[in-house]
Amino acid sequence: MDRTVLPLGAPRVERADAARNRLHLLATAREMLAEQGADKLTMDGLAERAGLGKGTVFRRFGSRAGIFQALLDDDEKAFQEQVLSGPPPLGPGAAPLDRLIAYGRARVGFLIGHREIARAALDGSQPVPAGPETPLSRMHIRMLLGQTDLGAADLDVLTVQLTAALDGPLLLYLSASDLTEAAHRTEERIAQGWQDLVQRVCRP
Repeated sequence: MDRTVLPLGAPRVERADAARNRLHLLATAREMLAEQGADKLTMDGLAERAGLGKGTVFRRFGSRAGIFQALLDDDEKAFQEQVLSGPPPLGPGAAPLDRLIAYGRARVGFLIGHREIARAALDGSQPVPAGPETPLSRMHIRMLLGQTDLGAADLDVLTVQLTAALDGPLLLYLSASDLTEAAHRTEERIAQGWQDLVQRVCRP
């Protein structure tokens, strides 16, 4: 079972100028990605395009991979906000099974849509491009299973198995260097597989 460790003391407050620089750098990085693709985005290029010193960019991100990690983290927060308080069925207000299906489909779409950023976010210490699994997946799946009448099922073990079933095909796809299928077709196949699985697991 997940145990959330809360930091001691008040959270660190980001200076106003640092916050502005962060937002400006992320927005500039997104512009460069849209125009040139991930392969062309460099620390020096970002600094020049943003009109900031190289030292500012290095202090903010630490490395080229850090730029993509920051972009991924920023989008991850927006995705989580949709899960926690967005419209149903991804957000609250729908039946647990419908939310479980919607979550898996949305997660598949998110990771495949971010595949270039996820790969570029590798810093050499991570074995898979998608990085470590997000605690949100396990917690959210566990919560929705708890709202479903599954009898005497071990919900903690089932949560681990379903999280792995969702992550596994995605990690294989994101790790593949030679993709033989269009991204949209892969996304639909994985999403449909997730829907078929949870419908069978949660069948009354």
